[in-house]
Order: sequence, then structure tokens, then C-alpha cells
Amino acid sequence: MLGISGSPRAGGNTDTLLAALLDGAASAGAQTEAVYLRDYAIAPCTGCERCRRDLTCTRVLDGMHLLYPKVEAADALILGSPTYNYNITPEMKAFIDRLYPYYRFSAERPGPYSSAFAGLGKAALVFSVAEQKDPAERGFAIPAMQRPLEALGIAVTSVFPAEGYFAKGAVAADPAILDRAREAGTRFALQ
Repeated sequence: MLGISGSPRAGGNTDTLLAALLDGAASAGAQTEAVYLRDYAIAPCTGCERCRRDLTCTRVLDGMHLLYPKVEAADALILGSPTYNYNITPEMKAFIDRLYPYYRFSAERPGPYSSAFAGLGKAALVFSVAEQKDPAERGFAIPAMQRPLEALGIAVTSVFPAEGYFAKGAVAADPAILDRAREAGTRFALQ
């Protein structure tokens, strides 16, 4: 199971929740690994579409090429992002956009498409952390991760919103949400 933090802030609330989710998954027997996108230089997708032909990104050689094998090998993914302006962070957006080589397109435009992951049984859990307590203030953060994964044939079987956390360490100071995250990670691993 591959956990991916889209937070640019090391040791913050997103990283803390990711660790608790992975801890819960590990307690259920899953092999886990955490990846922090801030540790990788990932350029945004340029829309050159060379990946349609090459089945990998050949326009940019960067940190994403270190992550492609990890994504391919993982049977399950956990993606998390703090809420930035009602959405995900630029780091998470670049990561998701650079998954484009896994789409398989027909020759006609716009035409139908499928995914290299279709039928493989990959699953995902997505989570976001928001400062405000009102779920509406989280905006599009969860759907911004969920919908692209589902289009890629990865079933998003769990979502985990966390509202009302801003200061670094706020999640770590709340044992209740850490327990909920561990429980969610365990349930996700047992699906």
C-alpha cells in the first residue's frame, strides 16, 4: 500500500493523518510505504500528449519517473492533501496530472478511453485536511483526487475528511481523529 502526502509542510497535519492511516493498514497486515511529494521535483503536465504514444511521460524526466513504478506496484493507494483554496495542493495536482500516461485512448478524437489499471482491482482511500469546520469549506479537495483515480480504474472505496485543523500539530494533539484514522486505515486494508 502506497501512501502519498501532497502537503508541502513536513510533519504537518496531512503527514500525521497519513501516518495514522498507514499504521492502521499495517496493523491489518498491509505492507506500507509513505511518499511525500515535496521530496520529488514533479513538473506539471504540459499537455504534449506524447505519453499517448509512448505510454509514459517522455517530455519530462523528473521525480515522477521514480514514482511511476511505485504506483504500478501498489495494490492500494492512500492520497492526502491539505485544502488549498477549496482544492488540493499544486504538488498533488501535478502528481495526478502526471498519471495521464496510464490512460489508453482510441485513435478517434475525442473518442473513448480506458486505463492500464482497469480490471486490476486497485483501490484507494483519499483524505483532506481543512482549516474550517464546515465541510463545504473543504470545497473540491476530495473529488479532485477521487474522480481522476476512478477514471483511471482505481476504485476509491473510502474517503476521510478532516475539518477544523490548521496549526501544525493540531491533528497530533487530537487523539480522537488519530484513532479514527487508524481505524479507517485498518478497514481499508481489510477490504
